[in-house]
Amino acid sequence: MQNVRDVAFLSLLKCEKNKSYPNIEIDSAIEKHGLSGNDRAFYTALVYGTIERKITLDYIINKFSGRPIEKLDIEVFVILRMGVYQIMYMGGVPDHAACNESVELCKKNNKRSATGFVNGVLREVIRQKDSIEFPDRDNNPIAYLSVAYSYPSWLCSMWLKDYGILKCEGILSALNNSPDMTLRVNTLKASKDEILSFLAEKEIKCENGLYAKNAVRLLQSCPVSSLDILKDGRVFVQDEASQICAEVVGAVEGDTVIDTCSCPGGKSFSVALNMNNVGKIYSFDLHANKLSLVTKGAKRLGIDIIETREQDGSNYINELKGKADRVLVDAPCSGLGVIAKKPDLRYKEETAIERLPEIQYKILSASSNYVKEGGTLVYSTCTINIRENEGVVERFLDEHDDFEYVDFSVNGGVASKKGMLTLYPDIHKTDGFFIAKMKRKN
Repeated sequence: MQNVRDVAFLSLLKCEKNKSYPNIEIDSAIEKHGLSGNDRAFYTALVYGTIERKITLDYIINKFSGRPIEKLDIEVFVILRMGVYQIMYMGGVPDHAACNESVELCKKNNKRSATGFVNGVLREVIRQKDSIEFPDRDNNPIAYLSVAYSYPSWLCSMWLKDYGILKCEGILSALNNSPDMTLRVNTLKASKDEILSFLAEKEIKCENGLYAKNAVRLLQSCPVSSLDILKDGRVFVQDEASQICAEVVGAVEGDTVIDTCSCPGGKSFSVALNMNNVGKIYSFDLHANKLSLVTKGAKRLGIDIIETREQDGSNYINELKGKADRVLVDAPCSGLGVIAKKPDLRYKEETAIERLPEIQYKILSASSNYVKEGGTLVYSTCTINIRENEGVVERFLDEHDDFEYVDFSVNGGVASKKGMLTLYPDIHKTDGFFIAKMKRKN
């Protein structure tokens, strides 16, 4: 088997050169090289961490390299990033090991001429790592936030404007920490107590969810995919924010529910379980190839009330107009609330996000046609962006006077204000998430 750092280097190089999705590359590399146990954990932490801290790492490299970083060979640049990350953020790795292994990577990848340079930069980082100066927090807060937490300037500027420096730092810091994995108990197959007992027998530390009634939080890292309870459908992985969203939908036995942007299906599954698998759920999505995830997932969980259909959410199916008791619009969004799980999302271009509110508004407006009089309309995103969240809902209510907001609370833990709730990773310990609840007037 290859050295774990060799595998990490190849993965990071692919992500940098080919703009590969890190999660797909990581899964592929783990399977290809048979990584398990400590090797798997180290590899995953090194790859995700190097991507997550890229802006900070580049700042440090630029400070000590004596060469413009854009002039460095990409292979040398990646090796330096890996080395600096281990020195700055992986306390279990001895500094000399991080330095020596980086030099060895140069030799293995035909970059022998760079060994002295890499060795010199990393040794300088080791000497000065406790006294590296970042931009001044008071005089240049955007630059400080960007470098200290490794986020693009435009995103730091947006959250600084929306939330102020303290709240902004809380969000950035929380999204740089790996969240606990949360399971949703499939109440068709098991009770939460049975799942908690199973995990206790396996000596996996866990606890009840903070808010959602069928949530179980894992308090340690473990290969969940190998657990029988996941394979046989007694649980599935779902963040507590998404479970809260499904509870806010409020579906009961016999309801007709439409999930207009359903893939990969988690919220449809949770809603179906809340209905005790009695009623009807239409799960739509723009991408037909993704709907197989919903079909396969429902079968594994023992859910048979879901019907999938390829459908552009910005249009509606006339035959279903006014037929739904509940409609969920989990709109396509910037995903800024799940950066902790997908660190590469922070590097999205600002222009790609600017166009989203208009798309979201069109989908919400079209989907509202499905709601019957007195029925419920829920809008949600996994982002913390006021323009994609409150901005879209307020515009919708201004332009659709047959709808009004509905306040809600979830198990006494979280409550809305004017029908809207934002879950923050630093406060609620969930994904960053937004939920709005409305109803069609009679």
